[in-house]
Amino acid sequence: MAPPVPAAAAAPRTLYRRLVDSHTVATLDDQNVLLFCDLHLMNEYTSPQAFAGLHEQGRGVPMPRQNVAVVSHIIPTHPVANQLRVIADGPSALQASNLKRNCDRHGIPLFDTTDALQGIEHVVAPEHGMIRPGMVVICGDSHTTTYGALGALGFGIGTTEVEHVLATQTLVYRMAQDMRIRVDGVLPAGTTAKDLVLAIIGRIGAQGARGYVVEFCGSAIDALSVEARFTVCNMAVEAGARGALIAPDDTAIAYVLDKVPALTGAMKEAALAHWRSLRSDDDAVFEVEHRFDAAEVAPQVTWGTSPDQVAPIDAVIPDPAAMTDAAARSSAERALRYTRMSAGTPLIGTPVQHVFIGSCTNGRIEDLRAAADILRGRHVAPGVRAMVVPGSGAVRAAAEAEGLDRVFIDAGFEWRQPGCSMCLAMNDDVLADGIRCASTTNRNFEGRQGRGAITHLMSPAMAAAAAVTGTLADVRRLPPLESSR
Repeated sequence: MAPPVPAAAAAPRTLYRRLVDSHTVATLDDQNVLLFCDLHLMNEYTSPQAFAGLHEQGRGVPMPRQNVAVVSHIIPTHPVANQLRVIADGPSALQASNLKRNCDRHGIPLFDTTDALQGIEHVVAPEHGMIRPGMVVICGDSHTTTYGALGALGFGIGTTEVEHVLATQTLVYRMAQDMRIRVDGVLPAGTTAKDLVLAIIGRIGAQGARGYVVEFCGSAIDALSVEARFTVCNMAVEAGARGALIAPDDTAIAYVLDKVPALTGAMKEAALAHWRSLRSDDDAVFEVEHRFDAAEVAPQVTWGTSPDQVAPIDAVIPDPAAMTDAAARSSAERALRYTRMSAGTPLIGTPVQHVFIGSCTNGRIEDLRAAADILRGRHVAPGVRAMVVPGSGAVRAAAEAEGLDRVFIDAGFEWRQPGCSMCLAMNDDVLADGIRCASTTNRNFEGRQGRGAITHLMSPAMAAAAAVTGTLADVRRLPPLESSR
């Protein structure tokens, strides 16, 4: 009698593969699966055509409570009471009213224009406990990668895909490859998660993670707060990543439990056991790996028109002529023409006329605290207009409870209502041609904040330093306050 054949051991899997496998409804071919989506987030500008297509075919939304909508991109952020928030622009107002009508028709929860908890979808969803480890979360917005900070697979989709998800709660999904970015060491004083992720993008390039889901790990990542991890995962898409993940640890789990106090008893224990199992196998294979030393990262500022055109604040602007890659050289030359900057000149001291603190990258309470810490006892420089736009109504309320609003106002900032605001200028927060802005947002493309406007990406603390000096400045070298001398 032949001896029994041992069962084949399961192949080692990355965290990304585990999440995809656990949500695969059907395998379509060797590259595509039908993926179940735990949560679908919508905003006012990517959903109208999807709903129209749904209605033309007489379809409904079978799982309305697994869809959530937020008015975020086109809403003005003027500092008025919630009930007085009005979208004056006709086409934008129509987008918002269409979203409400569609949500009412299908029973989809909506954070509408005058809702006290309205905000940016990528800030609103985690703070209300909608995002939990192990989920698949999608949205018609590329920065859905944010949710990887909690061990959830988040990614952006197009309008046609939005329609498919509304009708089926599934998505035809093309598999990505695996990349691991390990960051060890300790971030120096004055350096933040925003600086870290900008430095990573600067090294691997704006297309360096194209086609990959990136798993971040290492002692420096472990040391980050959840809100700092949101920043890292949010910006991963600026390196071309199709997703970003950080394995959920005690820090992430504590954050989620704080947001969902109703999770108790046996359901809580089952959830905890599942969440703690969500990690890559020790021998899982990543197609590409990168390593970084956090101790080498200085505060970063972009000088061009792509997030990878970035340098330490104490560096000079690179010379395109020294770049060996023809495409990179051409891109840098065009970027310097647009930003009206010159190779070889220092970043420090470049005058700015505007400062913006906010966005789904850096509009959370920890971001506002970091900026306020710099601004206490200081004032915005003459000739600079400075704005702070909380990422949500909940963030705004928390900041006001801590007195941060007074810090900003006393320093000369405008304290505004939540929304995407000047991140992408789809509302009335738009910069004029030639205005240079120190911004905590995620993209510095040509015209991103207004036709001809110039955007320098940086951390909230660095933006605050720019506000009080009127220039691109090194937050580590601000003159001490009179009272501290």
